[in-house]
Amino acid sequence: MRLPISLLILLALLAPVPASAGPEGQMTLVLNISTAARWFDPSESEGLITPFIFYFMIHDALVKPLPGNPMAPSLAESWSASADGLTYDFVLRNGVRFQNGEPVTSEDVKFSFERYKGASAKLLKERVTAVEIVDPHRVRFHLKGLARFHDVLWHSSGGGGLDRPEEVRGEGRRRRVQASTGRRRAL
Repeated sequence: MRLPISLLILLALLAPVPASAGPEGQMTLVLNISTAARWFDPSESEGLITPFIFYFMIHDALVKPLPGNPMAPSLAESWSASADGLTYDFVLRNGVRFQNGEPVTSEDVKFSFERYKGASAKLLKERVTAVEIVDPHRVRFHLKGLARFHDVLWHSSGGGGLDRPEEVRGEGRRRRVQASTGRRRAL
């Protein structure tokens, strides 16, 4: 009796199954987290790695880590350092727009860095003397002393250009479609 039941189970497992059709239309990526996400605003980042999953979906950064390149160009298509190492210039990519259609400019970069008050704010304020708008697509960071780029500007803020906490003006590949404080975020 055991053999016929085992054989039936084996045959059922090996039976062909019709292929399912692929998804059609627009898809929504849902990431569920069991904590209250206080860090959707990158200016208030607590210095944890988890927020970067969301920061790089909704927002972007001048440079960011990508596979094979720990400091890859992102909003900045290029950057350079002065001979004395006290000034860094970033050239923003042309055509980058916030999700509401407004262009991303060097003013937005300056606003984001000056607004930042997260975990690395003290370090950032100690090492950067000024953020200068050179032109709409070029921003310059003046440092207090000689330091490597990533020691100064590579802090825990993932993006920027947010005017008010209730209005996310991201420039990443995804946008916020629904938000309920303390309950749910849909990207």
